[in-house]
Amino acid sequence: MPATPFRPSRRGRRLLTVAAGLATVAALTAASPATAQGHPGHGHPSHDRPGHGQPSHDRPGHGHNSRTVDVQLLSFNDFHGNLEPPAGSSGSVSELQPDGTTKTVAAGGVEYLASSLRTARQGHPYSVTAAAGDLIGASPLLSGLFHDEPTIEAMNKLGLDVTSVGNHEFDEGATELARMQDGGCHPTDGCYEKGKKFRGADFPYLTANVTKEKTGKPLLKPYWVWKKNGVKVGFIGVTLEGTPDIVTAEGVKGLKFHDEAETINKYAKELDKQGVKSIVALLHEGGLPANGAYNYDCDSPAAGGGISGPIVDIAKKISPKVDALVTGHTHNAYVCTIPDPAGNPRLVTSASSFGRLYTDTTLTYDRRTRDIVRTKVGSANHVVSRTQPKAADMTALISRWNTLAAPVANQPVGYISADIPRGTSPEQPLGDLIADAQLAHAKTLDPSTSLALMNPGGIRADLVHAASGAEGDGVVTYGEAFTVQPFSNTVNLVTLTGAQLVSALQEQVSGPNEASPKILQVSDGLTYTLDLTKSGAARIDTSSIRLNGKEIDPAASYRVAMNSFLSGGGDGFTSLGKGTNPLVGSDDLRALNDYLTANSSAATPLTPPKADRITVVR
Repeated sequence: MPATPFRPSRRGRRLLTVAAGLATVAALTAASPATAQGHPGHGHPSHDRPGHGQPSHDRPGHGHNSRTVDVQLLSFNDFHGNLEPPAGSSGSVSELQPDGTTKTVAAGGVEYLASSLRTARQGHPYSVTAAAGDLIGASPLLSGLFHDEPTIEAMNKLGLDVTSVGNHEFDEGATELARMQDGGCHPTDGCYEKGKKFRGADFPYLTANVTKEKTGKPLLKPYWVWKKNGVKVGFIGVTLEGTPDIVTAEGVKGLKFHDEAETINKYAKELDKQGVKSIVALLHEGGLPANGAYNYDCDSPAAGGGISGPIVDIAKKISPKVDALVTGHTHNAYVCTIPDPAGNPRLVTSASSFGRLYTDTTLTYDRRTRDIVRTKVGSANHVVSRTQPKAADMTALISRWNTLAAPVANQPVGYISADIPRGTSPEQPLGDLIADAQLAHAKTLDPSTSLALMNPGGIRADLVHAASGAEGDGVVTYGEAFTVQPFSNTVNLVTLTGAQLVSALQEQVSGPNEASPKILQVSDGLTYTLDLTKSGAARIDTSSIRLNGKEIDPAASYRVAMNSFLSGGGDGFTSLGKGTNPLVGSDDLRALNDYLTANSSAATPLTPPKADRITVVR
């Protein structure tokens, strides 16, 4: 997925400055947290929360003097700065019903996530909250416009104890990630609120398998130990080894990414030598359950039988010293049992994305062995329902940042006649729209441009017809468009041979993308057949590829538009990285906004594309 820093335009910065100047003191005052607990071994003071840091009133059989203690592990992943409830398909989960049907349930929003976690902690004196990366990056405007400072502030308030680093934490590079941890105002945009300095995360970010090239040492802490009344649980945090393939080169400059399992095993051994026998891995890599419902039983008919993807092979290599894996990255929901190398059952969990779910796991801690009793481990995913009361401090936080963002966010940029979704099919209506927008922008720079290509991972949300605020139905605001394309990649033009273009289409379904295809979204005029009954590169019927009705000439040159992430060979598209005669245009969000403005009005809103450019054979 593309990942370059978002930098507000000069106009946007001026508007933000005006907004900051006009905001009242009341609107800029953060709500104070209800209670507080320190994070052992971490330098920042933390915000307290219900159920944390209180005197221990243990339940019978699990008290301070009993042999076992139930430790509650609450976890989530891939929040991506979604402070406000996500719109469209991003704001719901699928729930499997007893009769085998599914029900769509609205979910998500930090006001509800905070309420859910605080309610879940009640009655659990031993409770720790962890995350598996991508808390920030690819964020909606409310967080992304301010370099995700609002999200870190929210995570502090809701009581997050520890997280691993995801690939999107590198969107703005290692230096910016360090600022997220340690605090301080942005080096370019400065402080957003007069008299207030960004304090950084109260929780540790863990990067066990990300090392500095010059020193070989981890970028941030490799692990962290949660402690209470003699109970110790170690957390090791890693991100996916393939991060450099899905993040811009600038974002991971000077860093090395190492094998996930080997790194976890290394630090599990180190923790074990320190007497920490209970260990949880926070791993930003995930799996693909056979059913998309959050409550699907992926252990039916056998343990781990309903899940596939990278996490399965990784889990089987991770030392039995590790008692549970909290995972992410794929944005899927699952609670599975994948046997460890010794054949023992071990939980592997993921809580979807955008704060729509959280996982509640009970780790039964044996005081004598200092280890987790695996047979007594239980876990389930829970919906972050929007029918519960909102957390008042989160409502205040959102209101405060919205005051600063409003002059930019509420600007109308276009009109649509219906929802334009990302969808789940290889070709997406919104993908077609973005590709068309980039082609139109490219033609203003070079009229000979033939086509545009857009990576699906760069499309972060649906364009929804229903109003998100007071703008009215069908109005697309700058904030809504930003949520769709938050990366601020540039639209780049390169010259490719016909042979390179065909190779790029084949790379969608072969090489690193064979197991999980990444189907490029194509501009109007490019058509071909995708045959999913075949395997590898053969899935692309090369004889069917046409550009404006004509066959692709392998020896001819074609001017192709794409974002800067793709032109750098991102997402495994090495052929796109071989383009010549590069020309850099404006950022991709501007291209989309300009296209919407030029091709729609209140009287004639834009109709969703038909998504009929790629013929799919199944």
